[in-house]
Amino acid sequence: MLKVIDLFSGCGGLSLGFQNCGFEIVAAFENWKPAINVYQKNFNHQIIEYDISQINNHSANYSIFKQFLPDVIIGGPPCQDFSSAGKRNEDLGRGNLSITFAEIVANVGSQWFVIENVDLFRKSNKYQEFRQILKFAGYGLSEKVLDASLCGVPQKRKRFFCIGELGGKDDNLQPYLEANLAKKPTTIRDYLGNSLGIEYYYRHPRSYQRRGIFSINEPSPTIRGVNRPIPKNYQQHPGDVAPVTPDLRPLTTIERSYIQTFPEDFVFSGSKTDLEQMIGNAVPVILAEYVANCLLMYTQEQNKHKISDVSLLSCR
Repeated sequence: MLKVIDLFSGCGGLSLGFQNCGFEIVAAFENWKPAINVYQKNFNHQIIEYDISQINNHSANYSIFKQFLPDVIIGGPPCQDFSSAGKRNEDLGRGNLSITFAEIVANVGSQWFVIENVDLFRKSNKYQEFRQILKFAGYGLSEKVLDASLCGVPQKRKRFFCIGELGGKDDNLQPYLEANLAKKPTTIRDYLGNSLGIEYYYRHPRSYQRRGIFSINEPSPTIRGVNRPIPKNYQQHPGDVAPVTPDLRPLTTIERSYIQTFPEDFVFSGSKTDLEQMIGNAVPVILAEYVANCLLMYTQEQNKHKISDVSLLSCR
């Protein structure tokens, strides 16, 4: 069983996906107390309150991660500096956390790492710096933008993943990341049936140039960290799939967690504002499972080849 530590764990979407696939999560790290409180209610392993941004490039500081002897380091550093919904200034500081992630991986020397971020991250200067650090440390990189709706998540959410293998070749996992993608997007009805008791719902657009009314017969748009009611003066958009009616409503906080594929027994507690943010920031659990399964299949294939090579040697 491969041992994993989760950096920037949030409330645990990435952790839960990897745990569901048989990885052993030995520790998580997070600096936001509301997310730590939720994480603790749902996992048996420890989560450490730790400000990763304070680490500097000195080997003694990496002992907090090295002590767990991780085979895999996973994480989704805050993406606001690269997000189309954020300020998109990668030099403000949060963009540096991706560099910190790379330095932790390079200094700990885990066999694997998995980083998740928004699609725009791969086009940033920070990502080029991130790549250089890890290529210099000897990692082969497999890079892929995944649409969550093609991975079993009822949500149109594109996220960039980079998977690194120490001593491996670039693109080794590419076939695995592409092989099991669905032919068509997963809709809310596909995933939740009629359990929400609605046909249409409101999702507040980033601007009124975009529609706000959606059907459960399509994937949800990206779940964000804000969830607003329908404005009284909302003007019907040409793209809306239904008219504004008295029973039209936004999804509730817990319904949004289901769209993020958290299970019904996952315990959320805290203020509505905090919960909306941590749910919106989370990696969808089933998307994390998809990536974890790709890594698992690859490692199993590699182990088979090693056993086969040993058998051949013993026969000579």
